[in-house]
Amino acid sequence: MKLPLNDLPKRDHVAIMKKSRKLIAKILNGEKTIESRWYVNRICPWDRIHAGDTVYFKDSGEPVTAKANVSKVLQFKNLSPKIVKDILKTHGKGTGMEPSEKNIQECAAKNYCILIFLENAHKIKPFAIDKAGFGAMAAWITVDDVSKIKRRM
Repeated sequence: MKLPLNDLPKRDHVAIMKKSRKLIAKILNGEKTIESRWYVNRICPWDRIHAGDTVYFKDSGEPVTAKANVSKVLQFKNLSPKIVKDILKTHGKGTGMEPSEKNIQECAAKNYCILIFLENAHKIKPFAIDKAGFGAMAAWITVDDVSKIKRRM
């Protein structure tokens, strides 16, 4: 049985970002208000992230340094170039992705898209996490409480 969205337990998420793109700075300065994830397969956080959840951000190889609240989530499946073009035309500015032909083709090669609308993004006291059990290459981690994976620095 699916619970109504407002009755879902609140979860914490850790998004591992590509350091070279400096995306955390863009989230903190309000330039990037939507975190987008594009996947071939339905993997985390598909169906596991909802409004009211918290996303913590870390660059790969670095500690967690920021967090934001989730205000809304949109999920798209069975992507095509037309669907991707529509997503990027509507939400590209918030994601930091232009609806360029290159971006449309790259994203259309995926099957799933998740748009996570962020609010109240701010810096936090840095902390490390223990990714044991999530896979060394995991780019997204969902837990009931982030303090369960905090590690001493």
